[in-house]
Amino acid sequence: MILFDSDYQEGCLPQILEALAKTNMEQTPGYGLDPYCEKAKDLIREECGTPDAAVHFLVGGTQTNATVVSYILKSYQGAICADTGHINVHETGAVEHTGHKVLVLPSRDGKITATQIDHAMTVHDQDCVKEHTVQPGLVYISFPTECGSIYYKSELEDIHAVCVKWGLPLFIDGARMGYGLCAEDCDVTIKDIAALADAFYIGGTKQGALFGEAVVFRNKDFAPDFRYSIKQNGAMLAKGRLLGIQFEVLFTDGLYYKASREADRKAMRIRDAFRKKGITFLVDSTTNQQFPILNEKQMASLAVKFSFEQWQKLDAGRCAARFCTSWATTDEAVDQLISEIKKL
Repeated sequence: MILFDSDYQEGCLPQILEALAKTNMEQTPGYGLDPYCEKAKDLIREECGTPDAAVHFLVGGTQTNATVVSYILKSYQGAICADTGHINVHETGAVEHTGHKVLVLPSRDGKITATQIDHAMTVHDQDCVKEHTVQPGLVYISFPTECGSIYYKSELEDIHAVCVKWGLPLFIDGARMGYGLCAEDCDVTIKDIAALADAFYIGGTKQGALFGEAVVFRNKDFAPDFRYSIKQNGAMLAKGRLLGIQFEVLFTDGLYYKASREADRKAMRIRDAFRKKGITFLVDSTTNQQFPILNEKQMASLAVKFSFEQWQKLDAGRCAARFCTSWATTDEAVDQLISEIKKL
């Protein structure tokens, strides 16, 4: 059985495993106060073009989202988010467990627009009893989205502008950021994201690391006490150097992008194979997640040799499936999948 369920089913890039083994017996300070974390932070600041940024390492995506959102918001505020956003659908209510409501906006492709945000804020502002409702306190988006789509630079600029207009911090979930940045039609760089978002994170768990996410606050004065929040939320790793080592490797010699680019290339091969069979998609994705719409017979046929996620049930027995590639996906595995797609 070949697994295409997700992009974190293998261990880690061999370069990371080698670095972890090489440094295994070294003694370093704990809690991210070691030389490896400092080096990784410097590499990330340089890559993002943000010398004044604060960088923090946390273990996983859900933990990161809940910690950042709860830190930024006041007790009576909530987070604006697409109805398909990760914090709304795939985190067991982690953000709401912290006491902050997720304020959803409808989306067909995983993205929300500046116009939607502006309208939501106008409606709230003009509500004569607005203090009886949850006040929108930040905007959360994912790059790429939960559906594999990407925001283009003009869209991010428009969202940034409306956030500035209403005094809303913009937080970008980058659990799969590399796959978005390396997509064939992407016109956004990590420097653009760093310039437009108040806070974002660079994914490691889904991008070739064993675990770990790097939170970046564009200005270190934006979140001066964030380490308190990390600790309070159980997100401060005692052996913090394990995170620093991994991100140092990822951001040395462009490895983060090389691995992401390969995953996207293989996903495009899968996309093109489905297209040649006349199979349509739930969302037009140019990233490592593909969502072909299959009937029951097609699903059963592919499920004999491959594991994939049944993403969304549709009408007439059809279902949008999800096929994920990663740094570890081989061309041989893709070849086998394409061979079976041709038989559908």
